[in-house]
Amino acid sequence: MADVLAAEDLAARRGGRVVFAGLSLRAAPGEALLLLGPNGAGKSTLLRVLAGLLRPAAGSLAWSGEEVALDAAAHGARTRYLGHQDAIKPSLTPREDLGFWARLRGGDPEAALASMGLSGLGGLPCRTLSAGQRRRLALARLTLGGAPLWLLDEPTLGLDTASVVRLGALLAAHRARGGIVLAATHLPLPLPGAREVAMGRAA
Repeated sequence: MADVLAAEDLAARRGGRVVFAGLSLRAAPGEALLLLGPNGAGKSTLLRVLAGLLRPAAGSLAWSGEEVALDAAAHGARTRYLGHQDAIKPSLTPREDLGFWARLRGGDPEAALASMGLSGLGGLPCRTLSAGQRRRLALARLTLGGAPLWLLDEPTLGLDTASVVRLGALLAAHRARGGIVLAATHLPLPLPGAREVAMGRAA
């Protein structure tokens, strides 16, 4: 069976309030979905549910026909989640950061650095990087290990035009390999042919 992500009638709560309910979606290899909606509509919450970081209040979530809750470790291994925080240790260099993750996941840290134009910054402490450079490092980390499912929350945060172009190449290569992308955004993303998922207005 193809590596299809399927959610049926998902609901989620935050702070005792229902953020969304009755939400269904399906994403097959090579597809991209854009989660659109105003602040508070539940885009970030949905990504965390899809990543297995939050349990849904209702509904089902499956990968290749199997409920992801039955094997959380397997779902974690197939998923790369990028939230608003870049999760970078300031004392490490970009090369050390990616080397650490490459030892856990596999992949080539030098190729990951190059994918987001960071080769020349690989030996600097991460605390000296700008916000945009740290975001590029977090995006480069996605490439390690070949996980098929990328869940991205405002991935262009802090990026300049040239970096958005690099991100577009990264996303295109991932999809060409059969990868799936779901991204929450308020800004245009370089995801040609992406399907839109409209999230409801916050109460």
